[in-house]
Amino acid sequence: MGCQTHLGTTKVLKNGLVAGHAYTVTGIRKVTCQYGPESLVRLRNPWGKIEWKGDWSDSSYKWELLSPKEKILLRKKKEDGEFWMSLRDFKIHFVDLVICKLTPDLMSQEDGKKWMYSLKSGRWVKGSTAGGSLGFCNGNFWMNPQYWLNVLPAEDSRKSPSSCSVVISLMQKHSSKHRNQAPHLFIGFLLYKVGLQYQESNRKLPPGFFTRHRPVNKHPVFLDEREVTCDFHLEPCVYVIVPSTLEPQQESEFILRVFSRKHILREMGGNTSFTLSKEIVDRYEGKIWEDFFTKHFERNPEINAVQLQRILNNISWRNLQSFRLSFSLDSCQGILALLDLNATGTLSIQEFRVLWKRLLFYLEVFQKRDTNTSGKLDLVELHAAVQETGISLSNEVCNLMAIRYGDPDLQISFESFVCFMLRVEIMGEAFRNLTQDGKGIYLRESEWMMMTLYS
Repeated sequence: MGCQTHLGTTKVLKNGLVAGHAYTVTGIRKVTCQYGPESLVRLRNPWGKIEWKGDWSDSSYKWELLSPKEKILLRKKKEDGEFWMSLRDFKIHFVDLVICKLTPDLMSQEDGKKWMYSLKSGRWVKGSTAGGSLGFCNGNFWMNPQYWLNVLPAEDSRKSPSSCSVVISLMQKHSSKHRNQAPHLFIGFLLYKVGLQYQESNRKLPPGFFTRHRPVNKHPVFLDEREVTCDFHLEPCVYVIVPSTLEPQQESEFILRVFSRKHILREMGGNTSFTLSKEIVDRYEGKIWEDFFTKHFERNPEINAVQLQRILNNISWRNLQSFRLSFSLDSCQGILALLDLNATGTLSIQEFRVLWKRLLFYLEVFQKRDTNTSGKLDLVELHAAVQETGISLSNEVCNLMAIRYGDPDLQISFESFVCFMLRVEIMGEAFRNLTQDGKGIYLRESEWMMMTLYS
């Protein structure tokens, strides 16, 4: 516990206190004087000297009003910076009292009832997850990291189950080795209640959600402090926490902590899943494509990477916007390896059909999200495109894939987008086929080498 005197130049006042100075609260005591009870506060000047000279100071006559036992127990006549004063004088001379709670249950009204806490680490990345606050983001607020919070009633709680105490803390963590000198960013978070229609999905909430719903904390606090903490009384329900900087495109690492009697906290968009809807599949069926397949496979029932490259780079994309493809041989070899289920080094007509439908789907998504028609996706457009396909990826994975498949400016071409999306889909599908418990897989070394090297 710490406290501060009234603001002013840091000078010693006549009463022994230092103006605009911080003190530590080291104890409290209720004593019995000849005239009645008195509440005392023990304080310490961190300088280790210069003490209070008023009532209950080391040399005060007030000590003679106590019993000899209390006087010996409490009075320490040393110039060590520690002193007693009455609670009445404390209220007069000190303006701030700061209580640092190591855990929320320290101040809990329910003795012996433990709180649980969860911790998540994250990052605001420029062009990816640094969306800024609602007032600055121009529609990119949803790009910020999102955390799913399920507040559950504690079975043994004496309070009404309609209200649960929850403490949410957001701390910024500078990655620079000179982090102690780096200025703090203005940070804060918004808390939203999530309806049933969004609770079944692990995907990040779309931009429209944040324009249609109001946050629980209607007046969020953004401070240029290391940590921002808020207390809530929430009904048991599902919420989403969206931590952000005040302004967009500001980078920093952060730590999000949640304290309550009972809850579940996880990052949204953290699991990979893929759903190619029947509507999308059916859209690319038809005689026009059957003629196309027959034309290219009537002489060669299977094609190699060179033939695949020739086909992809010379396709006439009917019923779609003009789009010139330029697949490299290396990209075609990678695509073939991903779809070559029999490990023959070639694609059959059935395997090519799968690729063809996905290519058309990816092209449609790419053109839709390439808003400036540059032929490339930036990080914001890439996140939106991935979500459009039905795939849910964590921010970390998406950022790494932009580094792996993008140019030096993290711009993704359509060719790279196809390779990226196919790898995500095929590897995710392989995991789901191999796992027995949904949590992990067991592979022999030869199987691991085959899967990682030929893909």
